[in-house]
Amino acid sequence: MPEQHPEATQEPLLGVSYVMPVLNDATHVRAAVESILAQDYAGPVEVLIALGPSIDGTSELVADLAARDTRVRVLDNEVGSTPAGLNIGITAARFPVVVRVDSHSMLPTDYARIAVEELERTGADNVGGIMDAQGETPFERAVALAYTTKVGLGGSAFHVGGSAGPADTVYLGVFRRSALLRVGLFDESIKRGQDWELNRRLRETGGVVWFTPRLGVTYRPRSSLDRLARQMFSTGLWRGELARRFPSANGIRYFVPPVMVIGVALGLLAGIAGLVQAAIGAPPWLLLGFAAPIVYLLFVVAAMLAYGRGRGASTAVWFLVVLPCIHVAWGAGFVLGYLSLTSNIARHTGR
Repeated sequence: MPEQHPEATQEPLLGVSYVMPVLNDATHVRAAVESILAQDYAGPVEVLIALGPSIDGTSELVADLAARDTRVRVLDNEVGSTPAGLNIGITAARFPVVVRVDSHSMLPTDYARIAVEELERTGADNVGGIMDAQGETPFERAVALAYTTKVGLGGSAFHVGGSAGPADTVYLGVFRRSALLRVGLFDESIKRGQDWELNRRLRETGGVVWFTPRLGVTYRPRSSLDRLARQMFSTGLWRGELARRFPSANGIRYFVPPVMVIGVALGLLAGIAGLVQAAIGAPPWLLLGFAAPIVYLLFVVAAMLAYGRGRGASTAVWFLVVLPCIHVAWGAGFVLGYLSLTSNIARHTGR
């Protein structure tokens, strides 16, 4: 008789828990959740929305989403902060893989499938890819352009792309829930930059954070200059706090915007003092201070000429405004955060 072999049994796919903190984001949250529910991942899934106290209709919207699909659960996040919402979702998660999702992000249909494949292939604790910023208006397209160029947000692989391999941090992230529990979840005292700080602890405890360009998440930028400035100031504020707390773990690129802000501010003050010198008949040598802001403005124009070609006139003009907004707001926030003013500012501004 021919030798008989029992049929190979396929290992069941890992269950995936999508965790999304949401606060006052009725504009984007439905599309973000729909991109999750449209995933082609064949394993069991759940969507956990950690809802902060919202006043713009977000609460009613996510309640409707949960009523329409039993995979969606809404969890109360009374604190309202992103790290608190993430921890609430992770604690409530039923499955071993946690996908961190932002309400401004749109997942491609193969996102979870590729991420789980990479987790199992590499043995990493966290896998992430590219933040693919895409705008719909000329202003948003200018912001997206700034995000995805080295002159904008510093050239991290998850902004501009790169080769697969270990990384300091990645955008969003697909985690082993056991690894998150191992390091004590997100630090809720850090309102921005909590991903970087968590990934630092994963690496310090022997885990691997893995970047792969196979993963990309569509990100919708802020839609106005005011919102962009507030986002960048808050991000810089907490980046400065992290640089102060963990001085040896920060690359030099984090210090370029604050150095620029300080240099331009001092240059302007010196130049104004030079005008006073000229007015009173003294040698106006302090006018040389104007060289700092002039050099920076030339840099911005050169960046627009280099990256704005073929993007449309409106987008290119907005880029001239967006780039300084990002640099100045982020750099000023960094300086204040580094000077240990984070808590006071966050308390008075809600950031």
